[in-house]
Amino acid sequence: MLASNGTIFIIAVVVVALLLLGILLSFVPVMLWISALAAGVRISIFTLVGMRLRRVTPSRVVNPLIKAHKAGLNVTTNQLESHYLAGGNVDRVVNALIAAHRANIELSFERCAAIDLAGRDVLEAVQMSVNPKVIETPFIAGVAMNGIEVKAKARITVRANIERLVGGAGEETVVARVGEGVVSTIGSSDSHSKVLENPDLISQTVLSKGLDAGTAFEILSIDIADVDIGKNIGAELQTEQAEADKKIAQAKAEERRAMAVALEQEMKAKVQEMRAKVVESEAEVPLAMAQALKSGNIGVMDYMNYKNISADTDMRGSIGKMTGDKKDGQ
Repeated sequence: MLASNGTIFIIAVVVVALLLLGILLSFVPVMLWISALAAGVRISIFTLVGMRLRRVTPSRVVNPLIKAHKAGLNVTTNQLESHYLAGGNVDRVVNALIAAHRANIELSFERCAAIDLAGRDVLEAVQMSVNPKVIETPFIAGVAMNGIEVKAKARITVRANIERLVGGAGEETVVARVGEGVVSTIGSSDSHSKVLENPDLISQTVLSKGLDAGTAFEILSIDIADVDIGKNIGAELQTEQAEADKKIAQAKAEERRAMAVALEQEMKAKVQEMRAKVVESEAEVPLAMAQALKSGNIGVMDYMNYKNISADTDMRGSIGKMTGDKKDGQ
């Protein structure tokens, strides 16, 4: 009975010891420490424990440290750990330092870390410094002085400028500046035929303006890949202007016609008013004649002469009207 109890106790002790050993090994990265020692990187086991306490994943620091040591770089554990705590990508920074070291590009850890923390891909920047990148613009349209639209597509060969990666403008700014330069060069040409004959004039003019100032790149060359002819903008503008002038003239003519119609209506109204006054005056003639006869201002013979003259006038008017109708009938 005592033997069985002793066996159970020993088994329990062994299990507890294994559990404690497993917890210790999970907290203390012994294998990582051994790998660092085997690679020739001197790092204390207490340093690894301190990384655990500072919530730093030891492998994210130790593995890049081993890589940097093998590449011959002088990088310390504190530098890598501080960059990790700042939210940077330690492995990418070390890879960029190794690539720059192999290409004989002077790049310090502080600048490399600053570029990484700025949100730029520092490894891609180093690779672009070694192998320049070609940026192809879309078709950029400009109008020559003779009114013909010219469309040009450019290829921009750029190289990353490590010194200006922090705070420098990106690819969009370079493309926009080149597009502005192409439009300005086409617009200053007397004719579209000059642009077609010598498209290299565009690249030379744009390249001489120093468009890479303030950017993270250095423009090596600007090549015009394609040139096309677009619309006749000058003719379209003249057509639109003529159409606008036509509408303005029609509007003014309509305004004059409306004024003439209004004037005619006004004259007709005045004529009707005058006719009404004449009729009113004629209606007063018999009254005036009667008053004159009563007052003795005219005699009977005078009145008879007036009637004869009036009858003769009406007869002449009737004859003239009949003669005019016959002529119209013929």
